[in-house]
Amino acid sequence: MAEVTLPILEMRNLGKIYAQGGRAIEALRGANLTVRKGEFICLIGASGCGKSTLLRLAAGFEQATTGDNLMWGAPITGPGPSRGMVFQDYGLFPWLDVRANIGFGPKSRGRSKSEIRDLVDRFIGLVGLQEFADVYPHQLSGGMKQRVAIARVLANDAEMLLMDEPFGALDAMTRERLQDELVEIWSRTGLTVLFVTHAIEEAIFLADRVVIMSPGPGRIEREYQIDLPRPRDIASREFNEWRRLLAAQLHSHHGRKAG
Repeated sequence: MAEVTLPILEMRNLGKIYAQGGRAIEALRGANLTVRKGEFICLIGASGCGKSTLLRLAAGFEQATTGDNLMWGAPITGPGPSRGMVFQDYGLFPWLDVRANIGFGPKSRGRSKSEIRDLVDRFIGLVGLQEFADVYPHQLSGGMKQRVAIARVLANDAEMLLMDEPFGALDAMTRERLQDELVEIWSRTGLTVLFVTHAIEEAIFLADRVVIMSPGPGRIEREYQIDLPRPRDIASREFNEWRRLLAAQLHSHHGRKAG
């Protein structure tokens, strides 16, 4: 009998209700998502459809109101180093240089100086910032800051990278370059990535699987396995067929009330 491997992340019938001004706001209803180790999954959908809520539940920053939220079959009860979050605004410590930002997690967990140095060197090299190791965040471009944020998560032994529109504030050329680099890092490390975006082209370029969410309240509507070979050509006929399909699916949500 074949061995059954647990998914790295399993969300079963998740619901999330917020209290706001004396009202109950249902942000998420009956969400089901299974993520296997090593997958790259993009969540897309209109504003207010629960993408970021789902990501924060995966990170353990918030607890679901209903349902099961599991990592390797165990309940997610709070944040942990195995799930690293990367935000659009980078979240770097401005008083620490690049090296110290990347080494912050291992240092706080009591790793030795030599271990920290080796980890930092490895991940600075992985994101191509060797020449900027002693630079502070305010001296870096947006793209460089996002590379530091990714390296910091990786150095903290993350098994899963949770990314909330991380490239949304970057110019188009930097965004494309970082998309290429993220795919390269993912393929080299075997990381699992759950990536929130509102950009259809970005989702098709990055993901093994695209999960479409719809509002009113937020729920997972459909999933698509993106079967395009890598590296992906955004000008190809097949890529544009996917773009038309997903755009039509998302546009069908227009007119619905966001939850």
